[in-house]
Amino acid sequence: MAPRAYIDVHILQTVPPANLNRDDQGNPKEAYFGGVRRSRVSSQAWKRATRVHFAERTPEQDLATRTRRITGALAGLLADGTDLAAEESARLAAALLAPLKISGGKKEGDTAYLFFFGRRQLEAVAALVRDRASELAGLDDDALAAEIKQLPVQEKFSTGHPMDVALFGRMAADVPALNVDAATQVAHALSTHAVELEFDYFTAVDDETSKKGDEPGAGMIGTIGFNSATLYRYATVGLHQLVHNLSDEEAAIAAVEEFVNSFARSVPGGHGNSFAHRTLPNLVAVVVRHDQPVNLVSAFERPVDASTGIVAESARRLAREHGTAVRTWGEEPAFTALCHTLAEADGDGRTAELLTRTFGEAVAFPQLLGGLRDHLTEVLKQGSR
Repeated sequence: MAPRAYIDVHILQTVPPANLNRDDQGNPKEAYFGGVRRSRVSSQAWKRATRVHFAERTPEQDLATRTRRITGALAGLLADGTDLAAEESARLAAALLAPLKISGGKKEGDTAYLFFFGRRQLEAVAALVRDRASELAGLDDDALAAEIKQLPVQEKFSTGHPMDVALFGRMAADVPALNVDAATQVAHALSTHAVELEFDYFTAVDDETSKKGDEPGAGMIGTIGFNSATLYRYATVGLHQLVHNLSDEEAAIAAVEEFVNSFARSVPGGHGNSFAHRTLPNLVAVVVRHDQPVNLVSAFERPVDASTGIVAESARRLAREHGTAVRTWGEEPAFTALCHTLAEADGDGRTAELLTRTFGEAVAFPQLLGGLRDHLTEVLKQGSR
């Protein structure tokens, strides 16, 4: 069993006018915190953005997919690797998945909920029958079910998890044996200050009617809700749980590095073409603890005053909150690393100085990742002694 270790990731990020994550009215999500309205981006939205960033850097076969249409995906694998007709592939795929007893959806072949699985896991299930697919397809339903019952279908979905399933977990409400405990928790991002919802009133010109000049006025009129904010973002990864999920220490360390990288660099894409809102974080602090994860959002319970410089004051608040937590509870972090762009945020260097005293010397982001990798390697090495 790997030693217990939590990798806390604290990020401050300024986002210009944007609508990153919409509510049911189409406006940016919000929350009340500290008695004032804050901008909010849901954990689901940033986890999705992180997974999309994974996909840009990792071969598709090494990742997971989440869908109701697992039967169709499996049928496609069987059709590609055998001589079965489409109907035969679909019947065999349904028979292979039947022992899992996943509830069916409203549409034939769909599951009742999105099922998260590795592409290689599904390929492993297809491989169980590919060599005898024609023989199995010729059996009646009862005989086919009896043959499938002898195959380790559930085992294929319970082992060999890809990085994203190991990180984010899987819940199958009606099949507890398929559940995977998530190694990662992601908080809802909150603005460090109060915000007000604003609206962009826009018009669009009809190019063809404007040429003739006989229909003056806009071809379309609408509004989009937006706000701008400095967000505090937080996530934590349980290294011990990740090692358990992947059954591979080196793969677990690589997954932590990939998660921290993708979580820091990703941004939800809501109304991205309208606002071009992608930014990079102003600050990333990584803290490795052996006691428990610690979210430092209480640093912003009293909203930052916009007149004082939001990013710099938010950074100072974060540093002070971390220092207070360490002194009060007496748990020194095993490792800290810092990357920020605030060296000249206030002219006299006091923000950078406070950050250095709290988290250590700032380094470039690639070096932060390298230092984290080296530390986690040592943690697991010591744990195996």
